[in-house]
Amino acid sequence: MERTSAVLGPRFVHTSIVAADWRRLAAFYRDVFGCSAVPPERDLQGDAFERGTGVPTATARGVHLRLPGHGADGPTLEIFQYSPGADRPPTAVNRQGIAHLAFAVVDVAQARAAVLANGGGAVGDVVTTRIDAGRLVSWCYVTDPEGNVIELQLVEAG
Repeated sequence: MERTSAVLGPRFVHTSIVAADWRRLAAFYRDVFGCSAVPPERDLQGDAFERGTGVPTATARGVHLRLPGHGADGPTLEIFQYSPGADRPPTAVNRQGIAHLAFAVVDVAQARAAVLANGGGAVGDVVTTRIDAGRLVSWCYVTDPEGNVIELQLVEAG
């Protein structure tokens, strides 16, 4: 039997965040993590969009941001603001579903400070743990200004 992935030829393209204020959230990811806008800005609406989302009268505005470290064809972070919007549950790192975005950084404490200085929030402390016989990982969880969880990590030889 042939594997489904071989038949489909998958390639990761993007992760989407539904924002309360897409411009503010996009600016955060550009300023803190060096993401860059992939034009054009999106303004989605109409019958096909409503049918595709399953949300009557849905509209969405936003942008795709190229994630750092993967070049011009790398994956993006899609940040859209929907109307009508739906309330989000409280932030929790252990909530079922997609839990967090992770960024490798050169200094976890410094990256944490940058997130906090740009409107993000703290979730836990910076910790360092051994992940295998020779490597250590320093990491922490923070949130973006809208409460989406981000992991900051640095993997080093131990």
